[in-house]
Amino acid sequence: MSVDRYRFNITLLASAQGLYLVSGVTYIMFAGLVGQMLVDNKLLATLPIAIMTIGTATSTVPMSMLMKRIGRRFGFLIGATAGMISGLLGAYAITQSSFELFCLAALIMGIYQACTQYYRFAAIESAPSNYVSRAVSFVLLGGVISALIGPSLAVYSRDLLDPFPFAGGFAMAALVSVVAMIPLSLVRIARPMEDGSHEGARPLGEIIRQPAFVAAVMNAATSYGLMVLVMTATPLAMTACGFEMYDTGMVIQWHILAMFIPSFFTGTLIHRFGVLTILFSGMALFILSAVFATSGIELINFGAALVLLGVAWNFLFVGGTTLLTEAYQPSEKAKVQGLNEFIVFAAAAVGSFSSGGLLNFSGWNAVNYGMAPFLVVTFIATLWYARSKRLQVQPAE
Repeated sequence: MSVDRYRFNITLLASAQGLYLVSGVTYIMFAGLVGQMLVDNKLLATLPIAIMTIGTATSTVPMSMLMKRIGRRFGFLIGATAGMISGLLGAYAITQSSFELFCLAALIMGIYQACTQYYRFAAIESAPSNYVSRAVSFVLLGGVISALIGPSLAVYSRDLLDPFPFAGGFAMAALVSVVAMIPLSLVRIARPMEDGSHEGARPLGEIIRQPAFVAAVMNAATSYGLMVLVMTATPLAMTACGFEMYDTGMVIQWHILAMFIPSFFTGTLIHRFGVLTILFSGMALFILSAVFATSGIELINFGAALVLLGVAWNFLFVGGTTLLTEAYQPSEKAKVQGLNEFIVFAAAAVGSFSSGGLLNFSGWNAVNYGMAPFLVVTFIATLWYARSKRLQVQPAE
């Protein structure tokens, strides 16, 4: 693929990523509050977000296999169509005061989210070999669009269908999903068929026992699971602390900017200092985020915690995605990528579902303390990979 086509594809994918996240911000900001409004048992307030991530987890492998047959572009367009349907159904569910319909809308949004996870793999497939980590970063830069537009658009549009609170926001999300179809229709990437014969492909059991696979998946899954755990609880916690929706929107905006602005340099940092340095730095930032979150309930506490959470997510997610490319051969690509995405969003589902229960039963501090055991396991898995790399480069005696 020519350099010009690669750059054009990256621009299109970054734009589509940003537009998807504009829609996604609506769920981040409002889904828990809508759940709280529609259901009597407040422990179920974050269930729609959990269902959305379950929809993502269960769709990742089928979407990987479908794109292998029909190509990336058509698979991505199916995802954007699901986003449109989700937004319209979510708005309708609110007008009907139906928690069940709203959960169905969230499930369909999960399909859209599953498709968008392959934007970065599509970028990798069209990138020169020495641009892999930077290709992932450039696609994630589309998130800056969502950070600048998404929270303000969500707050502005939430009352457009008055007297139904938040319904206008989901209708706007449907419209943004339609707009996302424009750059996606222009993407040109070869169908991700597995290269070569299957003779060289290893059994999945052998692949997943590799230190590189374990470390890559653990870092990516931890990044998403912990980010969703804290982010899902944030609007509910801030509302309980008496903050206005404007304040919540501002904190979410800071968070999303922190998730994606590092993509300007994360790929370069990985290229210069190595993926392990970035992964360990991301873990340290998760810990620092929890320290700020648990030290007070002022706006600065929420803001600083969510900014650090965003940067930590970026380092672990980009680093994990880069590391995953070491774990598979071309003939194993579809099944390994699909399994990775399934595990990542299974972790996100656990994080989002646990968020409401932890917040209601034990409070905001417990949500942040809940990150610790997962960071410990991820740290150990990454050390295992680091040790295996050192053994590989040691000269034979």
